[in-house]
Amino acid sequence: MAFDSFSEFLAMGGHAPYVWSAWGVTALLLLATVWHARVEQRQLIKGLRRRVRRENSLRENAQ
Repeated sequence: MAFDSFSEFLAMGGHAPYVWSAWGVTALLLLATVWHARVEQRQLIKGLRRRVRRENSLRENAQ
């Protein structure tokens, strides 16, 4: 193993601020991407349902 103790692992040979901030930013961006995709999916489904209702209403009125 490259590190003799867990505290040395966390210190990353003096590069801990860079290493752990890079991991944190990456995790944050991944979570934000998943959240954004879910929000867009909900909006898309809601819009499609609204469109189907509107088109069905127009068909019923045309008959």
